[in-house]
Amino acid sequence: MMELALPAEFRPNEFPSASREQWRELVDAVLRKTGASYESLVTKTYDGIELQPLYTLDDALPAYALAPVKQGWDVRQRHAVPDPVALMNDLEGGVTSLWLALPADSLERVLDGVYLDLAPITLDGDVDAARAMLRIYDQAPLLPEEVRGNLALTPFGEALDVIKDARKQFPSLRTVVVDALPFHDAGGSDSEELGASLALAVSYLRALTDAGLGVEEAFAQLEFRYAATADQFMTIAKLRAARRLWARVAEVSGVDVPQVQHAVTSSAMMTRRDPWVNMLRTTVATLAAGLGGADSVTVQPFDAAIGLPDEFARRVARNTQNLLLEESHLGEVIDPAAGSWYVEKLTDELAVAAWSWFQEIERAGGLPAAHGLVAARLAETWAKRSARLADRSDPITGVSEFPNLGEKPVVREPGPGIDSDSQAPRGDAPPIPSVSSRSDKFGLPRVRYAQAFEELRDLADAQPERPQVFLATLGPVSAHTARATFAANLFNAGGFATPNAGPTKTADEVAEKFAESGAKIAVVCGSDTSYADLAVETVEALRKAGAERVLLAGKKSDAKVDGFVFMGCPALEILNNTFEFMGVER
Repeated sequence: MMELALPAEFRPNEFPSASREQWRELVDAVLRKTGASYESLVTKTYDGIELQPLYTLDDALPAYALAPVKQGWDVRQRHAVPDPVALMNDLEGGVTSLWLALPADSLERVLDGVYLDLAPITLDGDVDAARAMLRIYDQAPLLPEEVRGNLALTPFGEALDVIKDARKQFPSLRTVVVDALPFHDAGGSDSEELGASLALAVSYLRALTDAGLGVEEAFAQLEFRYAATADQFMTIAKLRAARRLWARVAEVSGVDVPQVQHAVTSSAMMTRRDPWVNMLRTTVATLAAGLGGADSVTVQPFDAAIGLPDEFARRVARNTQNLLLEESHLGEVIDPAAGSWYVEKLTDELAVAAWSWFQEIERAGGLPAAHGLVAARLAETWAKRSARLADRSDPITGVSEFPNLGEKPVVREPGPGIDSDSQAPRGDAPPIPSVSSRSDKFGLPRVRYAQAFEELRDLADAQPERPQVFLATLGPVSAHTARATFAANLFNAGGFATPNAGPTKTADEVAEKFAESGAKIAVVCGSDTSYADLAVETVEALRKAGAERVLLAGKKSDAKVDGFVFMGCPALEILNNTFEFMGVER
């Protein structure tokens, strides 16, 4: 066979290896031209983890063979209303297990015709419902070992008797869910969710072993429930880190029982405004949950934050999983993120942060004794997150960014997940839903990232006429479109209409258009050149035309304005102040 020799300049092994330092020098050289630096490319998470713009072999870590060996994941959908038709539609549409938050007296009717050996049932922690489910299993034509699912009980008090009965009757049936959703729904970070879930799980293990179960048997009762978000890589790393952390707890306990994970798309990330975007959020979250190795996944319907999902929303939710499993074949690769320097490093850093938080909780007496510590930490993280949401550093598409004032409202009947005990936003907006049955038990608040902006949208919609902020555009479209688009985006996020002057040539022309609009507030929008030429004159003309408040899109001007709006400005504060200036009552 003839051998082809490459010229020396094409021989890879003769290229000198570039170091990270050399790469950084080149990056810095480019960024200096824009006034930025390498540090501006580094992102810090709410756990204090610094996400680097580049990961190399230097970041490689030992591999942890903790991924489950399986084909795909369990498609699990939640039902909080006893509707047999909706339930059967889910099963016929590809759902492989059911999560039922239903009263005990409805279970037998709802499950009539369901093949319980093919569709495992997970309940929602109600003792009466658990007893009713055991009776249904006992009467069903099933072998004891064929009964699977989870009663999802909290192993304290009378629930322990039900757990013992279940263990005697059905050895493959799990009985306890370690629900981490309340920690996420309170605004906590990923490591806080992980660390608190470990502390909660350990408290359950203690209760189970104290009740007479063996250590390995106690471990076998637990299933963990985590939130999956649209932060794809963080969700992947969180689920991978969770298995690693639980493996360490098992090792210390002298057993080898892998963690069973149920991932649920985040309630906190869901929006009521432009809810169609929720389909994109849940798709990314489901992708991440599958790649992260979740054993079962629940996709919340896109209208779940509004009320009771309709059949279309339920179909989209289950088909999100069906497409990823059956057409994209995501479940056919075991731990596809393994070997990624970025994901492996992120997994390790997240696991270390979570373990440290877990130890802190344990030193404080564990859960529930350390409830105050946990609540305070979560509140602190929510305050940090709220600040980034308020200035749109953490943007929410369709709400704080690219809002659509002309969207047709999506109306749904109130659902059981939305109740009067929820942490309700101000005004007449409905309270905040949660798919967790344990939020109230933990006494933690429920938050949604979009809630503050959506409150303002509700306030604007409730006015006899939509409040407006006039955009005083200077010069041709090419000169003002960038800042006018930014200003419109900002004020639309609060529900304000933003009529504009269009292309203009003089200050008087701008003032005339302002007077015609009937607005009382104006935002001057133009280029740096037009500001130098026209800003001072335009502001004076606007005030003569009746402008009671004049802002400028940008960070500086010689014109005497009442404030500035710019990228990174305190958007929520500006919107609230605008309502206050207009005298709009809440």
